[in-house]
Amino acid sequence: MNSVRDFLGDDHYRCDDLFALAEQQVSDGEWATARTSHDAFINAMGRHFTMEESVLFPAFEQASGSEMGPSAVMRHEHGQMRQLFAAMEDALQRKSVDDYLGNSETLLILMRQHNAKEEQILYPMSDRMLAPQLPELLQRLADAGAN
Repeated sequence: MNSVRDFLGDDHYRCDDLFALAEQQVSDGEWATARTSHDAFINAMGRHFTMEESVLFPAFEQASGSEMGPSAVMRHEHGQMRQLFAAMEDALQRKSVDDYLGNSETLLILMRQHNAKEEQILYPMSDRMLAPQLPELLQRLADAGAN
């Protein structure tokens, strides 16, 4: 990987696959496997948010000279997603298919819009603005995602 767009875009797909699996298992009432898949999805999203919030966004904000641009919007949307994760966790504990899938449908819409903004706006801007430090930045992203 030699771009933020490829590195984090690929991670979006990995998270999306885990999300779809958890949704399907909840839909099928496979609660034990749904628990495992849901936890894997939440952990993957946590790692993804950590990579962005602790590495990419600060580097982007320093390069742009502003904390009020696209990264602020992305942080806000991360907060919205975390609220949906909590609602899905509650539904999973109660084994409520309707509540889980209702919240996951809202999450899916939010994630699609969020990922599109990142992949089409923030990541390409980051690749351009941070080009001189890209190898180091990608390593720092990988390190943050490994923890």
